[in-house]
Amino acid sequence: MTIRLTNTKTRRKEVFEPINSDRVQIYVCGPTVYDRAHIGNARPVVVFDTLFRLMRHVYGADSVVYARNFTDVDDKINARAAETGRPIRDITDETIRWYHEDMDALGALRPTHEPRATEYIGAMITMIEGLIESGHAYAAAGHVLFRVRSYQAYGALSGRSVDDMIAGARVEVAPYKEDPMDFVLWKPSDEGVPGWDSPWGYGRPGWHIECSAMSYELLGESFDIHGGGLDLQFPHHENEIAQSCCAHPHGSFARVWMHNEMLQVEGKKMSKSLGNFFTVRDLLDQGYPGEVIRMVYLGTHYGKPMDWTHEKAVQAEGTLRKWRQLVDGVPAGEPAPRVVEALSDDLNTAGAIAVLHDLAREGDAAALKASAGMLGLLEDHMGAWTEAGVDLAPWAARLASLRDAAMLSKDFAPVDAMKANLLAAGVEVRMSKAGVELMPGPGFDAAKLEALD
Repeated sequence: MTIRLTNTKTRRKEVFEPINSDRVQIYVCGPTVYDRAHIGNARPVVVFDTLFRLMRHVYGADSVVYARNFTDVDDKINARAAETGRPIRDITDETIRWYHEDMDALGALRPTHEPRATEYIGAMITMIEGLIESGHAYAAAGHVLFRVRSYQAYGALSGRSVDDMIAGARVEVAPYKEDPMDFVLWKPSDEGVPGWDSPWGYGRPGWHIECSAMSYELLGESFDIHGGGLDLQFPHHENEIAQSCCAHPHGSFARVWMHNEMLQVEGKKMSKSLGNFFTVRDLLDQGYPGEVIRMVYLGTHYGKPMDWTHEKAVQAEGTLRKWRQLVDGVPAGEPAPRVVEALSDDLNTAGAIAVLHDLAREGDAAALKASAGMLGLLEDHMGAWTEAGVDLAPWAARLASLRDAAMLSKDFAPVDAMKANLLAAGVEVRMSKAGVELMPGPGFDAAKLEALD
């Protein structure tokens, strides 16, 4: 199977050829763990989980290594600790637990490695020392900074020159910087702020160095794919490339760069000021099943802006309910080649979902179940949300009795009223000569149904 991926660095779709066919290696920038993950943070999780699944299918589960880090040393974390009076480790441990719970709810597989930045401080110091020795970094006023102009290819990922970046970017201008674009590799820590002993004094790493050090330790100086949100392309990923390629000039660092586009809510940029800022936990608590959230994400190609809407969620819920009814009790077969082909074409998840609809119409339940699993859908452990939580049989019997009475009296008003109440509670009503069948539908709410008694 030929896989084609859009490489941000070359700006074209390329045939994916791993460095080592027996070991496909992927690195994705993970969260800074100081608060709940918002629904924008979850998009790269779903995107690269789908890539992980595809690679495992094509190359074998044991041949794919996927690393996604936790940034657990950061000024935002320090500020949260100062606000709450809680120990930093308590905050980061709790937030990582929340993150796992929420991403598990979206059906995301755990990566092979989930390194914490604080576990790799020694590797970061070693890398910084090497950059100083090679002339790519310098120490000044307790800081260590990377000499951006020492790396001639700087800007290749984002397609801008250093001078253009200086003219258009808001960069920190400090007296100890040789050049405004030089960025921090190490900075001093005051009392009460996390820090480690180093050749440059007590301090902590800058943001960018952590991913370079962790990816090198886990995947080596050259690996296959580096992913993340488009917002990380500059400066984070640009800086990662510069420091990694200068620290390990014989390696290629990441050969393929993949970036997912941003997320909107109901057509608008998500922001707290607009009242449309949601965490994944917010949506789960509002009753959106994790599988439904995932389906909405997969409906838009990762390279295009995605719009989260309630209408899309309702449609996804209805589709998944029908598909789950079709595959209930059916063992998975083999994924349909058309689904694998769609995913192999730059993760065309929307095209893969279109094939799932075809399989459902054709009644091929075994292929539907296996193919949906390629996208993290219709897996057995994700299906509890479709259970009504209430026995609908008495309601079906009551509606059938009302219909029988109406056939004699010709007064169908009671039937219509009860049917309307059931629909308002999210119950699908199917009435035929054979009888009355009720099933949970999109937006099913057991509380509304019980309130009708």
